[in-house]
Amino acid sequence: MRIMIAEDDALLREGLVLLLGTEGFEVTAAVDNAEDLLTAVDADPPDVIVVDVRMPPTFTDEGLRAAVEARRRHPRLAVLVLSAYVEDSYAGELLAGAGTGGGVGYLLKERVGKVADFLDSLHRVAAGGAAMDPEVVAQLLVRRKADDPIRTLTPREREVLSLMAEGHSNTTIGELLVIGAGAVHKHIGNIFTKLDLPSTDGAGHRRVQAVLAYLRA
Repeated sequence: MRIMIAEDDALLREGLVLLLGTEGFEVTAAVDNAEDLLTAVDADPPDVIVVDVRMPPTFTDEGLRAAVEARRRHPRLAVLVLSAYVEDSYAGELLAGAGTGGGVGYLLKERVGKVADFLDSLHRVAAGGAAMDPEVVAQLLVRRKADDPIRTLTPREREVLSLMAEGHSNTTIGELLVIGAGAVHKHIGNIFTKLDLPSTDGAGHRRVQAVLAYLRA
């Protein structure tokens, strides 16, 4: 897997380079600003970019905006946001581009407790899936609009969809909620119906689209 890193903290950036190299990934570039990220992506598109949200010069949302632009130029590019902050500006645009190619993930730096979990998220995003920190999911959820179809879901359906957003399989969802496989399948079917996701789409595609509807600002 070919990975590009955009992180202005030199220690963290170099740490990621060493970690990923040790794990057998190819790090094609490691930059400290959004402009260099876009230049590097255009010159040699990777499979995944790992990007911080707040980068020079204003340290607001440069990284997230660069990720959106990178996906616009290269729609199949997978993006894993690794940040200390939950920023909803431009997050909707980034999430809207998923499901058609590379996946999207959003992890909080201080909550990545295990290297194995980070690597698992990286693999899931590269495979076209979602990898969302539960805290990110929670913060984005409270910012829903009043007419958002997500609001039609029952509390249990929201729990199921939240776990889907975190990247869990149906089996794991059942174990975490202590419900049977049939109940998980029924809840997911209800979610697809309420979010108006056509049955003509494949189950995997609808699953991704449901997660995106849940996360989209």
